[in-house]
Amino acid sequence: MKLKEFFNRKNLFLALNLIFALLIWIGDSIFMENGALLAKGLTSVVFVIMGAVNLVFLILNKNKDFCFPAIILTGLVFAMLGDIILNIKGGFIYGAALFAIGHIFFFISYCFVLKFKWTDLIYGVVIFLPSILFITLAPIFDFGGVLMEIVCVVYAIIISLMVGKAIANFVRKKNWLTLILMAGSILFFFSDLMLLINVFAGLSKIFDILCLATYYPAEAILAFSIFVYNDNVLGREKVSEIKAE
Repeated sequence: MKLKEFFNRKNLFLALNLIFALLIWIGDSIFMENGALLAKGLTSVVFVIMGAVNLVFLILNKNKDFCFPAIILTGLVFAMLGDIILNIKGGFIYGAALFAIGHIFFFISYCFVLKFKWTDLIYGVVIFLPSILFITLAPIFDFGGVLMEIVCVVYAIIISLMVGKAIANFVRKKNWLTLILMAGSILFFFSDLMLLINVFAGLSKIFDILCLATYYPAEAILAFSIFVYNDNVLGREKVSEIKAE
């Protein structure tokens, strides 16, 4: 494949990513305005399509390392399903379970970016310990029963480990891929924190807005990471490295 052909193709797929990001922003805005489940479902489908298109980009460039993109795309699919189920009456636990499975897939995919080390867990522990204390001790929450509180605690542990692995990867190897994955994961965590407060504390609507305003960008960033992954698997990690000032 000629260099010129590659860059033309790369620019085309980059433009597609920008279009998908715009569609996600529009869908997110519509859902925040009227709360229509159809709008949310379609917007979630878009970030899955975005991830799938970026996987096609890797295939067209004859890459053979599909572990990371395939697994993270699976995580995006579970997130999409969780989105839909979460907004159906009585579906919170099932939606949370689907999201948790998605986070497990994200965590596994991060291990294909940089091999898992036990020290990676330190970052997750630092995140989930205060999270659990906040969930179980903060007087603002009303979970309506022990089961729902346990669900939230287990979910907090899973997403904290995912975020912790993303942070650990960036600390171990600073490049654009690890930065993007860390940013997407942190936004995802923040969004879920806002969702927790909005659903179980019943405070200002601002928490609902913050949840949605950070959730879809998080998913879009994770979907875009498949596109960025192309540079790494083609041996251009030096091009992607973030140079220290």
